Amino acid sequence: MSNPATLAVTAAGADAAAGMMSDPRGARPRKILSRRNIFIYGTLTVVALYYLLPLYVMVVTSLKGMPEIRVGNVFAPPLEITFEPWVKAWAKACTGLNCDGLSRGFWNSVRITVPSVIISIAIASINGYALANWRFKGANLFFTILIVGAFIPYQVMIYPVVIILRELGVYGTLTGLVIVHTIFGMPINTLLFRNYFASVPEELFKAARVDGAGFWGIYFRIMMPMSLPIFVVAMIIQVTGIWNDFLFGVVYTKPETYPMTVQLNNIVNSVQGVKEYNVNMAATIITGLVPLLVYFISGKLFVRGIAAGAVKG
Repeated sequence: MSNPATLAVTAAGADAAAGMMSDPRGARPRKILSRRNIFIYGTLTVVALYYLLPLYVMVVTSLKGMPEIRVGNVFAPPLEITFEPWVKAWAKACTGLNCDGLSRGFWNSVRITVPSVIISIAIASINGYALANWRFKGANLFFTILIVGAFIPYQVMIYPVVIILRELGVYGTLTGLVIVHTIFGMPINTLLFRNYFASVPEELFKAARVDGAGFWGIYFRIMMPMSLPIFVVAMIIQVTGIWNDFLFGVVYTKPETYPMTVQLNNIVNSVQGVKEYNVNMAATIITGLVPLLVYFISGKLFVRGIAAGAVKG
């Protein structure tokens, strides 16, 4: 025989279940094809097509031969795919008196970018760490100078920098261009690191000081391991800016040490012979591959670093 208390509880549960079934609660499901979704996804699609269409034209043109290009339909896919324009852009295209393609400029850009990125980020991270956590004399003045330096147009300093590099004996060399990129990259990177380190809980810094850690101990054992996102942000900014730079490359180097972007300009704007649009498009894509790969590989960390660095300041 069943217990009356058990029967009462069971009946109450059944009534509650019936009430929930008859009177559902919670947010109503949204329609997939609502006006809001149509507007958002429609706008995103239009913007994506706007940016992808030129890239599509570049890719299909670089895979066509010149007879097919002369037909005039730039949006049509290639009838016969050929990689000869890519080979010529890399190893045979003429840039002035040299006809070795973009290969020489590529390695020049690598030798410029790698040391510039490493040195500028290393110095900027230490500067940002010192400004955020160590209140030394003259810190506010130093920070003000960095802010001013971050927003001064590069064109204003071209001639004074030429004189400085000439006096140092490095004008026209890759070393001189590395120095220029390192110095001009430090202000904005220092601001990024300073804001990121300011967002780290101060208790960690104080606890490390109590345990006897000094300036370098805190930096290498606490700050650096926690700062991967902002290091990725600084790396992307520096790699993109240095690799895509044209102005400094054409002013502070000579034909033997031209970076890849200057050689690309010489290929595209050449007035000798037939205008080979397929080679020009292939050369443009090759030049932009490195920044694209950097973005694709570390895009998530870039967003995290930007968000973390914007918390305080």
